[in-house]
Amino acid sequence: MPTVTVVREELFKQLGIAMTDEEFSDLCFDFGLELDDITSEKEIVAKEQGEEAAAGLDETILYKIEVPANRYDLLCVEGLSQALRVFTESESPPKFRKIEPEELQVMKIEEPTQKVRPHVVCAVLRNVVFTPESYKSFIDLQDKLHQNICRGRTLVAIGTHDLDTLKGPFTYTAKPFDQVKFKALNQETEMTAEELMQKYKSDVRMKHYVPIIEHSDVCPVIHDSQGIVLSMPPIINGDHSKITLDTKNVFIEMTATDLTKAHIVLHAVVAAFSQYCEDIYTVEPVKVINSKGEANTTPIMDERDVEVSVSYVNKTLGVELSPEEVSNLLTKMSLESKVTGEDSVGVHVPITRPDVLHPCDIAEDVGIAYSYNKIVKRLPKVHTFAKQNPLNHFTDLLRAEVAQAGYTEILTFSLLSSEDNYTKLRRKPKDEAVEIANPKTVDFQMPRTSLLPGLFKTIVSNKTHSLPIQIFEISDVVKKQGNQCYNERKISAMHCNKTSGFEVVHGLMDFVMTKLGLKFQQDYRLEKSQDEAFFEGRQAQVILKNKPIGVIGIVHPEVLSNFEIKYPVSAMELDVEALMELSNI
Repeated sequence: MPTVTVVREELFKQLGIAMTDEEFSDLCFDFGLELDDITSEKEIVAKEQGEEAAAGLDETILYKIEVPANRYDLLCVEGLSQALRVFTESESPPKFRKIEPEELQVMKIEEPTQKVRPHVVCAVLRNVVFTPESYKSFIDLQDKLHQNICRGRTLVAIGTHDLDTLKGPFTYTAKPFDQVKFKALNQETEMTAEELMQKYKSDVRMKHYVPIIEHSDVCPVIHDSQGIVLSMPPIINGDHSKITLDTKNVFIEMTATDLTKAHIVLHAVVAAFSQYCEDIYTVEPVKVINSKGEANTTPIMDERDVEVSVSYVNKTLGVELSPEEVSNLLTKMSLESKVTGEDSVGVHVPITRPDVLHPCDIAEDVGIAYSYNKIVKRLPKVHTFAKQNPLNHFTDLLRAEVAQAGYTEILTFSLLSSEDNYTKLRRKPKDEAVEIANPKTVDFQMPRTSLLPGLFKTIVSNKTHSLPIQIFEISDVVKKQGNQCYNERKISAMHCNKTSGFEVVHGLMDFVMTKLGLKFQQDYRLEKSQDEAFFEGRQAQVILKNKPIGVIGIVHPEVLSNFEIKYPVSAMELDVEALMELSNI
């Protein structure tokens, strides 16, 4: 979960009350949050860099608070304090409004942007009064959102500007990198986009964002009617329009590859900081004209009214609450509500709560406000009791036996590249593989059909480890048959040493079979196989009661070379579900 760091005194000032650390920790717990740590800037630096580096630093007390990953409104002290004020019933939920000026600011999207980042949303905050604390919080919120819902700026990139230094209408376009030239934020001279990209490749903070547009033919850029560059999204803003403590009117633009996420992020920013506007909780919309000439205004401020069944809430939580009680509890969670019938409550979902998608989300908020500690534990009114899934139970027993045989269990990624899944194993792609339609990276193109690549990568990552390396994994792979996808439980083990150690892996297989009450030749046998990942003539197919359940053998040298492993490896991979069905236990 994201951790929000806030200054204790600033938080208490916004809450309007002073509390002890224990009282605030209890309040967080009641609201579904966790006070993770109480520290200071000096203490943080002392832990990371030593006492000398921390000398003279601020000793102001900081709270580190864990918040749910889907509560973007709690990622800054403004949103957090606002939600807690409503929860403690010291104020009512805020009512956000759009104000219509005589003439809207205009943002026009040009066709070339569709090749790189097709969407943009905008808003204006008028007559804002910044303090050093709120200014810092404004910047910090953008960083938090970038790393959370914006997925490192790949989905959404936020730009904030001093509107009084610019002149609309604004244009969002895309040009060749060598044709974009401006003075970037905190830079002393103008540089082309091409030069900036090279510069930021070696910048500790900025180098993570360069690959987002590095291989694009064009560079996205936003400028005003006078040609002044506001930003080169998603990399850097322009220095000309940077906001300061003296900024009064803030122009917000967000470019995106995901329009829905862009609206959510825009709502989070304007909801948190519209409280600093002269006309509190107001935002001025911007007219956005897309590449097809269609005009819309943003933010859309899509507040919703939904009805929830009180009986559904009670059944879900195991409580007996009246409609009036449910309405009051929801209002405490910033979901202003009113009774609309004998078994229904009307709920107003504000722009700050995009996480409310289903009645179960509303029931969850009722449970938080009511307090889960008050819900009485009782046995269900049925004569059945839960037990572990048979396959999972069998897997746990098998896992324990293999671990006791001297093998270390690992857990690897279930997604991998086509190259890892097939090419590096010398195997040809098969129709059984499920492919991801729009992978964000070549490293995660498909769910694995074998556990072997993950084990090979683990050996490579531990190549400085003393030999032998003996590892195993019991996990699911994903396959398809026709249009149907299904999971298949596998166990795979590897032995890496200066010699192949085939007899060691063979011994493990016999050990497992013996534990399952199976006898060699009588119940299982080995037959010649032609798996490309293994040495020809030094591999075998494992047949259990006339059913092929896996393979065992010495890994082919070319496969070892593909994974950059310099020692011989022997491996086996068996079907766990077949072992469970055909074993004698």
